[in-house]
Amino acid sequence: MTRHPNGSARTHSSTPAPTARTPIKHKIRRRGSIDVVDAKVAVDLATAQSYSENVFLFVPNLIGYTRVILAGLSLHFMSYHPRYCTLLYGISCLLDAVDGQAARALGQTSKFGAVLDMVTDRCTTSCLLCYLSSVYPNYALLFQFLIALDFSSHYMHMYSSLVTGSRSHKLVTSDVSRILWYYYNDSRTLFFICAGNELFFVSLYLMKWIQTPISASLPSPLVSHLPAFLLSLTWPAVMAILTFSVCLTKNVINVVQLWKASKILVGVDLAERAAARERDSTVKPEKED
Repeated sequence: MTRHPNGSARTHSSTPAPTARTPIKHKIRRRGSIDVVDAKVAVDLATAQSYSENVFLFVPNLIGYTRVILAGLSLHFMSYHPRYCTLLYGISCLLDAVDGQAARALGQTSKFGAVLDMVTDRCTTSCLLCYLSSVYPNYALLFQFLIALDFSSHYMHMYSSLVTGSRSHKLVTSDVSRILWYYYNDSRTLFFICAGNELFFVSLYLMKWIQTPISASLPSPLVSHLPAFLLSLTWPAVMAILTFSVCLTKNVINVVQLWKASKILVGVDLAERAAARERDSTVKPEKED
């Protein structure tokens, strides 16, 4: 049994893998399925919601809007004022760790807030990578690949969570993927990897603007004990070296997430096709009778 960050206990599932001969009803495992609401009903509810319980005005969602504004301002300063850009971008990223805690503390968790948070993360990082593509044109293809991987892995993971009835894309069990389970269910790991990933890209951004080697800012006694290659680096370059492994880990997780989501969607397709064949096989004999 594993303790979830919100205090609830979760038991590792030991359900055996289904085989081709397993009846389709035994292949389907229900867990925390979501209630389906008609789209027109949902629109009407959102339009008529009262001020006392307006999801758009939930505190964590207001924090989300603040993140969007700060990210937009950082993009405005990105091409000519690195200090303002880095400060605004950093605050926007740090608020990502606040909105979730506020939602749980105030009882204001919402699907809208979860999607707003994910979309803000994806768009903010992608905009920074687009700028890095222009700064480092020789690596433009790599940055484009990282953008595509980030969007595709999160979109497919979110969609696979919805079609399997999960209430949140973060509710991953260890029997589906131990890597994703540890990544999403340990808040410290999630924060460390996401923060390190952003720090790596911000460091690449600052390397364009800061050319002063670290030897100029270190005391003389310390300079004499450090290797020459290290003294020739800038502080952003040092930070990029320290966070590169975290960025690599984050993108490996994205690959795992993409692959697992693909397998889940294919598995759902196979289960639905098998169920359709079973229905057809029971309908045909009835027609013949």
